[in-house]
Amino acid sequence: MAAPRIPFARQVLLLQIGVVALVVGVGFALVGWLLDDELVKQYQQRALVVARSVAADPGIGDEAARDDPNGVVAARADAVHNETHALYVVVTNRDGIRLSHPNAELIGQRVSTDASEALAGHDVLTVQQGTLGWSSRAKVPLRNSAGAIVGEVSVGFRIEDIRAHLWYLLGLAAPYAVGALLLGAAGSALLTRRLKRQTLGLEPHELAELVQEREAVLHGIGEGVLAVDSAGRVSVCNDEARRLLGIEVVPGTPVADLELPSRVRAAFDGAGPADNLITVAGDRVLVVGRRPVDRDGRSLGLVLTLRDRTDLETLTRELDSVRNLTDALRAQRHEFANRLHTIAGLLQTNHHAEAVEYLHALSGPGIAVGPGAESLTDPYLQAFLAAKTTEAREKDVTLRLGHDTWVQGRVVKPVEVTTVLGNLVDNALEAARLGARRPAWVEVDLLADGDTLHVSVADSGDGVPERLRNTIFTEGVSSRDGAGRGLGLALARSAARGGGGDVRLADPGGTDPGATDPADTADGAVFTAQMPGVLEVRP
Repeated sequence: MAAPRIPFARQVLLLQIGVVALVVGVGFALVGWLLDDELVKQYQQRALVVARSVAADPGIGDEAARDDPNGVVAARADAVHNETHALYVVVTNRDGIRLSHPNAELIGQRVSTDASEALAGHDVLTVQQGTLGWSSRAKVPLRNSAGAIVGEVSVGFRIEDIRAHLWYLLGLAAPYAVGALLLGAAGSALLTRRLKRQTLGLEPHELAELVQEREAVLHGIGEGVLAVDSAGRVSVCNDEARRLLGIEVVPGTPVADLELPSRVRAAFDGAGPADNLITVAGDRVLVVGRRPVDRDGRSLGLVLTLRDRTDLETLTRELDSVRNLTDALRAQRHEFANRLHTIAGLLQTNHHAEAVEYLHALSGPGIAVGPGAESLTDPYLQAFLAAKTTEAREKDVTLRLGHDTWVQGRVVKPVEVTTVLGNLVDNALEAARLGARRPAWVEVDLLADGDTLHVSVADSGDGVPERLRNTIFTEGVSSRDGAGRGLGLALARSAARGGGGDVRLADPGGTDPGATDPADTADGAVFTAQMPGVLEVRP
């Protein structure tokens, strides 16, 4: 059975206390060592001062030169010894014979340590062991009244006295060291407690697992996640968000430095939660959700979720086209049945001339084609324009093909074509319906150039205001008021540019090329599009 793991916070606490104890212990030992060395030097200097004071008495030097027959040297040395509390005060003659000593039995004997340096005229500071034990001592030359060296003076202080002084000083410093240790331990405990609170009581391996799971979830979900902190810097951006936005986002980058669609940028500036914000990023239609993040009443930033609705938008548009076409066919079926009944009635009543005239009246095409039906052979374009023609009639707008229309190849990318053409035609129908000119009309010109389809859509509406001409393709910009507008042209341009083409706003110029009335001038808008690679190239 594995031993229980010590919690990380407790490991940190023990480690910090151990480090503090080690630092305090090493510091205390270093101070003790330095203090011991300093005390030894101080006692050596003290011994030197005492020895020099004794050697400065010329009377002692003169008596030492005569070997102190009267005991003057011993008496004066004993007096100094008692006053200074030294271990000993020893005076010798030039031959190293003691003339004074705390132990009277050793007077007259040779000293146990070398006296040559002092007899040579030098002061000596040292720690040595003599007859009285270890001592910190000083030796100085002894001179008579004539200045000649006649012996030496040696003064020493007991090492045990120095050690006792040292322990006394260390005892005074010990409470401060213990206080520093306790203060360090308390600080470590507070730091550990804060660490535990900041990590929610989780262990490092648990935090690592959470981070790994977070990364796996963020980069594995099918939605884009883009989060910013309260300072407006990106804190989280998963792979799906980078793919949908088409930009490389590095955490820590200010949002202001990112090339984001206008509505995505506006989502960062909004307040409160929001859902289903439609935007266009490149050739994709995105649904944006915004969620502010608060904790304890403090804003931590916000999170945007990005969902790709491009495929859904395409399917919806195709479904709308099919529904429009179905409705148009249903209406035409009823209308065709009524017309057959009329023709049958005319024939049964022998009104043959009227029947022929009625058939000629019915032979016109559903949508006005310039050169003839052979100018447009693709079934996708035919079905699309048939559906839009029915829709135009419901809006009291005439939809017609221009005389320059000529498309013999088949459309190989119907989704891209219907996306671009559908948005342009829808905008034109709406502009013509709301415009002041009557009759209202929309003219579509389609021209094939190899595999490239050129599109021109003109309308009789009021045109694009001058102030919007440079921004009309920007997401959210529309010449008409209302929520949810400003997406169609942006989506059309994105879809065209995704295939290497483009959509532009052209100058309407002159008059309506299909107008029969000179007053029917082309004051509306003209949009042109180029879509390479959407047509089948015939050999």
